Formats: sequence, structure tokens, C-alpha cells
Amino acid sequence: QVQLVESGGGLVQAGGSLRLSCAASGRTVSSYVMGWFRQAPGQEREFVAAISWVGFVTYYTDSVKGRFTISRDNAKNTVYLQMNSLKPEDTAVYYCALDPIVRGPVRKSASSYNYWGQGTQVTVSS
Repeated sequence: QVQLVESGGGLVQAGGSLRLSCAASGRTVSSYVMGWFRQAPGQEREFVAAISWVGFVTYYTDSVKGRFTISRDNAKNTVYLQMNSLKPEDTAVYYCALDPIVRGPVRKSASSYNYWGQGTQVTVSS
């Protein structure tokens, strides 16, 4: 079993920055693709970013490209999401997730991930 715990959320003004962390335990995650998703009230969970198990390949949803950066530190079993130039529309609960395919391709569908954290709230005020 894998446990994922997100942290780093909070309230920030538009234009500000936050760094989310996702600490994994129960299994070394260095061989797995990791992703970040978000869900705003009344909306479906949406893909934000994902990173390959090696860390060389990253994907982002169009709305965060150039503002968000996903990274991982396999030695710490942790994945990060650096969020800059935040906008009110970035307000959501952010979840990290693990794709169970060992050394698999980077995938953007939430259904591809079967381990999820509890989420951390990010609120951006205008």
C-alpha cells in the first residue's frame, strides 16, 4: 500500500506563489509516474501536471503551462508542484496521485491513477 500526503496549500493573493509537496510512504515511488490533479467546487477533477518516473518528461494542462512546475526528489520519495503567478481560477483542492504501472508512460487521465492523497486546499484571492 502507498500513502500519499499533500501539504503546502493555503490562501494566497493573485500573482503569488505556493509550493505543494506530496510525500509518499509505504513504497518507493521512484519507478512510478506521479501526477497532480485539482477539483474545484461543483467541477470534475482535472489533470494539472504529471512527471515520468525518471523525472525527465513532464506534462501540463494548458492553463498552467509556464506558471506551474512539477518535480520529484526520488531520494526523498516526494513530488512537488511549484505554482507561480497564481490566479483565482486556480482555486481548488489539489491532489497528488500515483500511476501503478511500473516505469510506465506519463498519462493524464485520472482513471489511470489508483493511489490518491487526501488533498490540500489552494485558495487564490483576487
